[in-house]
Amino acid sequence: MNKNNSPMKAIILAAGVGSRIRPLTDNCPKSLLKVEGKPILEMMITNILRCGISEVIIVLGYLQDQIKAFVSDTFPDLNVIYIVNENYESTNTGYSLMLTEKYVGNSGFIKFDADVVFDNDILRNLIKNNHENCLCFDKNIQLDAEEVKVMLTDDNRVLKANKSVNPIEAIGESIGIEKISSSTAIALFSELKLMMEDEKNHQEYYEEAYDRLIEKHVPFYGLDITGLKWIEIDTLEDFSEAVTIYMDRNLKDCYPLRKDQYKISF
Repeated sequence: MNKNNSPMKAIILAAGVGSRIRPLTDNCPKSLLKVEGKPILEMMITNILRCGISEVIIVLGYLQDQIKAFVSDTFPDLNVIYIVNENYESTNTGYSLMLTEKYVGNSGFIKFDADVVFDNDILRNLIKNNHENCLCFDKNIQLDAEEVKVMLTDDNRVLKANKSVNPIEAIGESIGIEKISSSTAIALFSELKLMMEDEKNHQEYYEEAYDRLIEKHVPFYGLDITGLKWIEIDTLEDFSEAVTIYMDRNLKDCYPLRKDQYKISF
C-alpha cells in the first residue's frame, strides 16, 4: 500500500517484437513462450496475484490480440487494462511506460519486463522492502555491454542503472522488476514525457528516466535477490538456460516448432 492508501498496481511492458529470439517469436509474442510448461505471462500474473496486487496494466504492441485472448481465457476475472503502443516498432520501453500515466493515477506500481521469469519470493521481498523506490539486482551475473548494470553507494542507494555503466564499477544486473512510489511516479512520468518530446529518445529504455531522477536526488535503492531463481529471456541461449533453471523436460510438447528448429537440447 502507498502512503496515499491507493492500492499498488502492476505494469507489464509487453509491446516488443522479441527479434533476438526468432524464430520462436515469428508467430508468438515472447511473453507467451512457455517455460516450466506455462507461458511466461501466466507465471508473471500468477505471482502478481499471489502477492496481493489485483490491478494490472499491460502495454501491448506486437501480436497484441494473442496476448489479450490469452489473458482473457486464463484470467477471466482479472482487473486488467490494455494499452497499445502503436509505435512499438520504432520505440522502446521508455515510450511504452510513458503511455501508462493516466491509468496509474495516484498509485504506486511495480513494473515488470514481460520477458522475465522469476521466483515469487523476489516479488514478495520487493513489496516488503521499506524503500519506496527499489530495483532488484543480482550480483551473480557475468556483466557485459548488454546487461543493465547497477552502481550503488555503501548504504544501498542507486547511483546509476544503465547499460553504459562500467562493469568494474557495477555491483550487479538489474533484472527488470522495480517498485515505484506514487509520488515518484508523478516525477517519472513527467521525465518520460519530457524525454519523448525529442524523437531521438524514442528508443531509450525506461532506465534512462530513472537515472535522470537519480541525478535530481530522487532516491532509488537496490534489493539484492542473488540466489533466487530468475532469468530475462532475450535470446535463444537465454531460453535454453531457462529450461535448465526450471528443469522442465516437457517443453518439447509446448511449441509448434520442431526441436531441430531452435538450438535447445532436451
